[in-house]
Amino acid sequence: MTAGGFSPRAPWVIVLAGVAAALHVGKLPPAVPALQQAMGIGLVQAGFLLSLVQLGAVLLGLVAGLLADGVGLRRCMLVGLALLTAAGLAGAAARDVHELLLLRAVEGVGFLLTTVPAPSLLRRAVAPAQLTRMLGVWSAYMPFGTALALLAGPLLIGVLGWRGWWVLTAAGTAAMLLWLPLVVPRDVRAPAPAAGAPAAEPWHRRLATTLRAPGPWLAALTFAVYAAQWLAVIGFLPTLYQQSGWGGALGAVLTATVAAVNMVGNIGAGRLLHRGVHARTVLWSGFVAMAVGAWLAFGSATVDAPVLRYGGALLFSTVGGLIPGALFALAPRVAPGEGHIATTVGWMQQWSAIGQMSGPPAVAWVASRVGSWDWTWAVTGAYAAAGLVLAWALQRHGLRR
Repeated sequence: MTAGGFSPRAPWVIVLAGVAAALHVGKLPPAVPALQQAMGIGLVQAGFLLSLVQLGAVLLGLVAGLLADGVGLRRCMLVGLALLTAAGLAGAAARDVHELLLLRAVEGVGFLLTTVPAPSLLRRAVAPAQLTRMLGVWSAYMPFGTALALLAGPLLIGVLGWRGWWVLTAAGTAAMLLWLPLVVPRDVRAPAPAAGAPAAEPWHRRLATTLRAPGPWLAALTFAVYAAQWLAVIGFLPTLYQQSGWGGALGAVLTATVAAVNMVGNIGAGRLLHRGVHARTVLWSGFVAMAVGAWLAFGSATVDAPVLRYGGALLFSTVGGLIPGALFALAPRVAPGEGHIATTVGWMQQWSAIGQMSGPPAVAWVASRVGSWDWTWAVTGAYAAAGLVLAWALQRHGLRR
């Protein structure tokens, strides 16, 4: 065990727990065709199935952060993994789309409780000199889990059906539920303050301190406009490629690759910030690339250039991955204090979820009204423009020196 009782494997197990949680988010896109056939769901219903997993974060992101800071980071992760496992198994037995929608919301709560405490746990588990880079690695949990789901999902759904696919993803979080306690030490309650010493900050004061600071707000809103774009584009790529004749294994590989390359930006952001590149430069690069990439991937000008369209999707995801990598790495700096990091991350997750709730239905609505995907870039471009302004404000007002 390292100092503090953490196993040397603990940082990587924490990241793997995030990946297992992300599989529950990413399991839906490859299952959309099977669910449409089995339950007759429409395109907008599919959009809500994609985004409802974030309902828990929309409602409870800040609460989860306060809970993690107040009652224990490890305990929060274990409860989250247990909820994901239970909801996944129950989802495999769902009889209609309404039950599935409800259980996706429960999975959202589990996802939130699993992922919000992770940056604070990593801060305790790694040396300070390695923290920025490790937080960049952590930010790759979502694209890695999504890419794995998009790649393996179609094959496994073909063999096991979508219900078997739900059981398999639940088994992944069950495995992490057993592994995490072996490498992460129990939460230790802070000792009672000595006579005359200030008492520990109560939750309501911790909440007020976090929400009064500009940094958590700016980081959270920046995450929201990123997440709205990313899930909308990645979530509907399998459907788009199937309509373009790129179904089956080819469509799965193409979509999974687009999701996977997001990790390049995630990890690269931590390295760039570690080397002193300004956060605004990193974030601006990501948002500009997402705007250009979405136009290339969906715009009518490239409809007869499939290679160029695919290159746009790769650009969108690869360079866009700088944004979450930078924001997770910046979380300890924008938080108003050491005891507010998980609360700040919870606020970021809450607004990320709001973005993910709004993005897929907005894109699906525009596609349904237009009758094609040609104007998807206009929706994502509006989010990207907002991101440029927020990144400027974050650099100017949000970062503690």
